[in-house]
Order: sequence, then C-alpha cells, then structure tokens
Amino acid sequence: MLVLQDIAVTYQNVVPAVRGVSLEVPDKAVVALLGANGAGKTTIMRAISGLLPIHKASIVRGTILFDGKRIDRLNTTQIVQRGISQVLEGRRLFSDLTVDENIRTGAISSRDAAGARRAYDRVMELFPVLSKRRKSHAGYLSGGEQQMLAIGRALMANPKLLLLDEPSLGLAPMMVQQIRSIIAEIHASGTAVLLVEQNAQMALSVAQYGYVMDTGNVVLAQPATELLQDESVRKFYLGLHEGGERSNIGTLRQHRPERKWVV
Repeated sequence: MLVLQDIAVTYQNVVPAVRGVSLEVPDKAVVALLGANGAGKTTIMRAISGLLPIHKASIVRGTILFDGKRIDRLNTTQIVQRGISQVLEGRRLFSDLTVDENIRTGAISSRDAAGARRAYDRVMELFPVLSKRRKSHAGYLSGGEQQMLAIGRALMANPKLLLLDEPSLGLAPMMVQQIRSIIAEIHASGTAVLLVEQNAQMALSVAQYGYVMDTGNVVLAQPATELLQDESVRKFYLGLHEGGERSNIGTLRQHRPERKWVV
C-alpha cells in the first residue's frame, strides 16, 4: 500500500534528517518504526503526510507511493483525501472544544456525509468512554482519553492507512496496554497502521513487521517476532534486556555489537 523509496529529507536545505530510507506498509498490516529520539522517525511521518513544509523541511531525494501513485508532491489535504490520516505526537487537540466537536473536525475535508456518519458511529463504538463524555472539553480529559480522542478524530476521515506517532508517550502502563488493544482492533477492521514508537515491546507485540532507525537511516528491517527474539537486537537497538526492562538507548549506541543483519 505505502512504499518509500530512498527518501532523504533536509531541514532548511542544510540539516540532513533522513538519509535514503526505504520501507513498505502492506495493505491492512501494522508496521512498527522504532528508534531513539532524533533517529528520524517523526520526519518520516511528516514526509508521508505532507507536513514537511510547515517545519521548513523538504524531500531532496526519493519517492513516496500510495496505492501505486506518487504522493510526495501533494499537499496535506490531498493526502488525507487519498486515504492517509495521522495522529501527531502530543495529540494536538483543540482543548477549548468539546469531545464531540474535536471528533467532527476529523471529517472536515470529507465530501461524503453518509460516510462521516458511519465513521462517527464507529468511533463512538470503539471508544465508549468518549461517547459518555461528548460534551466535556478536551482539555479536561485524562492523557489516555486525549489519546483516544486524537485517534478517533483521525479515524473520522475513514483512512486506509493510519499514521500513529508515539501514541503511548506519557501514559501509564495500563493505558499503554489499552492503546495497544485499540491499535489491534483498528487493524482487525482492515485499516493499515504505521506505528512510530519508542516503546518497542508494545509496538512489536501488535505489528507484523518492524524497521529500526538510527541517525536518519534504517539499520534493521525484520518481522516483528524476529526483532523481539534476537537478544542482540533487543539490547542494543530496542533498549530491552531479559525480562523486558528498558535501557538507555543513547548509551547503548556507544556499545553496539558488530552488525550481522541485512536490511
């Protein structure tokens, strides 16, 4: 469904952020994009969704195909209309609007009123807590409820592909598991997901395939189960040791084993 071919991105035409990244998201699949802060994950998401110009960045090499057609020359509205929605890191809700108003903004570019009504019903079914708090202002919701609202708003566009940028950030472990279940349910309904996460354990438990980025490059690309099972990968690239405890990825970068993987 989504194919990135040798994508390179610079900020302000000077600072290289991504250096020739290629990846694929098959139809109706969940793919995890992992790596430490500054690896280039969010830049990749911005490139896909057309948000690079807002951040004074641009694609200087490569192409992005969606359903076989180039989208790297389209603006954000055109990309959404093609079937891609993004949940930004930090949720970016309209805090002074109600839950109901926030959700409905997700369909603002839709020309299909009946489709928007079906999408709204789907969101209310997927997030019953939001259904109970329709008239509450978004700014008064808990962090987990705000993340649900951000996902629900993105689903209002009836996307074929949902981009999720750090959905577990700042959430309690119990809420992280709930977000994982929501991603699994979205996947089961037939929507493909590209999931950017630092929580590798959660991401790979719901994804079929994973890419690991480091300093603007893809350094590993393997099925999710293989990434989780390889102890060297777990320790030096995912920041996980036996038992699942996390390590400091920035520190681990200085002590990598010799690479034996093929990307």
